[in-house]
Amino acid sequence: MQKVKDIRRYLDQMLNEKYPNTERRSFNLWILEYLFDFSPTDAIMNAEDLLDEKSVIKVQQMVELLAEHKPIQQIVGYSWFYGHKFSINEEVLIPRPETEELVAWMLKDQTNDKSILDIGTGSGCIPISLAKNSTASVTTLDISEGALKIAACNAKRLNVKINFILADILNLDVLNALSTYDVIVSNPPYVLDSDKELMSSNVVDYEPHLALFVPNNDALKYYSKITEIASRVLNPGGILYFEIHELKALEVKHLLKNKGFSSIEIRQDMQGKDRMIKALLNV
Repeated sequence: MQKVKDIRRYLDQMLNEKYPNTERRSFNLWILEYLFDFSPTDAIMNAEDLLDEKSVIKVQQMVELLAEHKPIQQIVGYSWFYGHKFSINEEVLIPRPETEELVAWMLKDQTNDKSILDIGTGSGCIPISLAKNSTASVTTLDISEGALKIAACNAKRLNVKINFILADILNLDVLNALSTYDVIVSNPPYVLDSDKELMSSNVVDYEPHLALFVPNNDALKYYSKITEIASRVLNPGGILYFEIHELKALEVKHLLKNKGFSSIEIRQDMQGKDRMIKALLNV
């Protein structure tokens, strides 16, 4: 590698058998952004620029990690979500585009001046994006100290005020730490243990299983507990939003209906999969 344009050739050479062309192209853009703060246009304009030795070594190190299927977001230490850069590590899930769609739905529903509780903060992408784009008062909860630390750093860097709570939602003592809220949102673990063998190694080997997987025989364990919590701490007429497993939409809808929720709406993501659900707590 001598020039900026050679990085793409190097990626093709080293990762051709491990990743398709579209992913290798994406890796090239990530690397150029990370090392040189290049946009895609910058990458074209500066294709003939010479690489210094330090940059060559760094590219080689990054490609070695990619060859081990480590996610590019964990290699660079950040991910983009709803127009902002979020620091991430192996203690939090990498934010997904489907979750951006959930945030967009909530903001379109007008969260201004509402009190919002996010359950399962991870990197903080949901609560921070809501606080950044509205006048809502936002509280977020997670069982992981590491996740809350990352989320707090992201909130500080993005200049939003969030109330953080360390708690386990499976222990109903959590209610003692909560106030009342107009809105509750959660993207809880919903991937079945049996799905692991169908998933790519960059997810199974590197992302936190605590935030991903649920037992096959108790797929709705977190939805059930969060719905129970919501029925107690939502204000009258309050709204509950979930991100959901594409094959569990009707089961979650049935659960919500049995817990006293109505006006239940299921929405699909950009891939046409049932991915989000919204429900109103009956007064």
